[in-house]
Formats: sequence, C-alpha cells, structure tokens
Amino acid sequence: MKPVDAHLAEILRTVRPLDPVEIDLDRALGAVLAESVTSPVALPPFDNSAMDGYAVRAKDVETATEDRPVLLPVVADVPAGEHAPHVIEPGSVTRIMTGAPVPEGADAVVPVEWTDGGTVRVAIHRPAEAGNAIRRSGEDVRAGDVVLDSGTLIGPAQLGVLAGVGRRAVRALPRPRVLVLSTGAELVDPGLPLGPGQIWESNSYTLVAAVREAGGEAYRRSAVGDDPALFLEILTGLLPEADAVITSGGISMGAYEPVKEALTPLGTVRFEKVAMQPGMPQGFGVVGEREVPIFTLPGNPVSSYVSFVLYVRPALARMRGLPAGPPPMVTATTTAALRSPSGKRSYLRGVLDGDRVAPVRGQGSHQLAALAAANALIVVPEDATEVPAGAAVEVIPL
Repeated sequence: MKPVDAHLAEILRTVRPLDPVEIDLDRALGAVLAESVTSPVALPPFDNSAMDGYAVRAKDVETATEDRPVLLPVVADVPAGEHAPHVIEPGSVTRIMTGAPVPEGADAVVPVEWTDGGTVRVAIHRPAEAGNAIRRSGEDVRAGDVVLDSGTLIGPAQLGVLAGVGRRAVRALPRPRVLVLSTGAELVDPGLPLGPGQIWESNSYTLVAAVREAGGEAYRRSAVGDDPALFLEILTGLLPEADAVITSGGISMGAYEPVKEALTPLGTVRFEKVAMQPGMPQGFGVVGEREVPIFTLPGNPVSSYVSFVLYVRPALARMRGLPAGPPPMVTATTTAALRSPSGKRSYLRGVLDGDRVAPVRGQGSHQLAALAAANALIVVPEDATEVPAGAAVEVIPL
C-alpha cells in the first residue's frame, strides 16, 4: 500500500497555484494578493480629530481645572468632511467632530467630556497637552508605503486597507472553484422520500462546506448513479467551470464503480490503496485539456471527510498560493486505550479538550454522527497496533 505522506507529496507536486486575475474588492475576500500594494496618499491624509470636542490652542487651556474652568468663545463648528478652512485665533475654539480636519492654529483637541458642551461659549475643566486627540497625517501610512505584500491572504482587515488606499480592484489568485460530485444509485437528495434500499445523500454537503471552510468556492450537483458513461458526460460538461473536482464513491474493488470505470481509460488518474484507516481506496489525477485536478474519494462519509482533511485541503492551499503541507498537529494525552491495524495509519475521531483527547464512541467509516461529535483526529502511526490510556498522541484539530 502507498504511504499517506507519499500520496500527499504526489498531489502537491501536481497541483499548482491558479493564475492571478483582476478581482473586484467585493469578491476579494479569501483571495491571495499577486501584487504588492502601495498607498498613493498618506493615511490619515490630513490632521484630524480623534474625538468629538473642541479644537484649541493648548496654551489657552493650560490653567483649566474643575473648580476654575477656562471660558472661551466657540467661533465655528467643524464637522467631518468639512472643506472650508478654519483658523483658530488665540483665545477662541471651534467645536470639532471625530474625523474632521484640525483648524490651522489649533494644536490640541479637548474632548467634549472635559467641558460643559457649550455651543456659544464653552467651559473647559481640564488642560490638554499639545497633540491631544489629534491624528497626525501619515501616522498610519506614508505616501508610497507598501501596505500589503504580495502573497498576503485577503481577510476583512486587508480589505479595509485596500479600500482605505483607494483600490477598487486588485490582482490576486482567486479562490479555487471546486465541483463536488457524489455517485451511487442508492443516493437520494435530502427532503425527498426514500425508497427501498435508498439513503439520503450527505457527502456532497459535507465536502462543499469543507471546501468553503478551506477558502474555496464550491458547488454541488445531485448525485450521479452507477453509469460510468453518464458520470463522464456530466463531468465533461461541468469541467470548464471548475478549477478542481472532488468525487465521492465509485472507486472501490467491487462492481458498479462508475468513477473508476469512467476515468481509468483516460490514463491520467491513478487509483490506489493508501495505508490509512479510514479511507484506504484513493484516486487522484488530472482531467480535461486544462488538466484540472480531480480527487476521487471513498464513498463512506467519514472516509471522504478524513481524505479531504489530509489531501484536498493542502492542495487547495497550494492552488491559492499559500503554504501547503500535512495538516498541523498538536500533542495530547489520550484518555482511553486505542487500537489500530498494523501497517496502516489510523485517524480516530476524538474530542480534544486542552491537552487531553478522548476517542468518541463509534469509529466506523460510516458513522457520520460520531464524526459530527468530534473536533479532532487522533493519529496512530503505522507501526503501532495498541496505544495505552495516558500515552501521548499526535492530534489533528478539526
């Protein structure tokens, strides 16, 4: 059987980052920058008030106290977005709002909380040092500064910076578009009545959610039956809109394995046994003129999800231009004894709580409810068949 690490290495050698495109800011969340972004202006672009209050000359209010406030006339209001220039003469103030430009001559802002809130004349009860509550031009970013480097993952804060420096679109690696197809004549869409021998199809919903959680854009199609020709026809028709394909089911050793039967003649997809449990049958390769990566995963729900964590998630990271490798692991103490078949790396479902992990009841590859109760995979290496309670184990947090 093929080692787990070798299978992942082959996948990561095959997949490649997507080509960068120009992406509108509204669709850039989760994309990875393919350019360094500089600011054309200073941020803030002008000195502005950090608080609602009064723009003053600090010298005019240096003697202010609670008992003996300084009384000064309010000569103007300066709202945010004000264009008209204002000048503060000695012995006067302007009322100023958060974000409004600081008038010429003012060197401090007195918060409204330090005053009586007057609009014609204001009583100031505390002194303000020069620079108080003033955001200086360029104190965040200077004109020409690089605000985001190429290779940066665009999250909410990065979107804010891009908008703040005036960008409406950026050159970036887009989120991969992933087609998810389940196979099996026994599968019925949720919400429809079940006939004899049928089950509701769940894998595509799990995998679509996993793709989106991993930063991709996923879409599903209703389950395909056991006809290899129909499967290939549907795949071929949808392939132009996909950057990657995930299938579940149809790759084992028995009869009625449509994915394996349809793709084996192409010669670009390999079906192998990987030394892991759950998820021993695996397939991977490329399809179509664009050589779209295809991950053919087992049909059992736990097997397909574990396979996604081990192989598809790292591949999507590589396609997004991010660091890619085996899932990060932490060390924990198992609260119960563990068993594993010799020669296979087991991924047991567990509940990780701090530095302790407890295996869940129900480790079958079909037991989806047990998977839903878990938040981690406990890794038992190939050369271990038994692990005693209290032993240190490697754990993949989910």
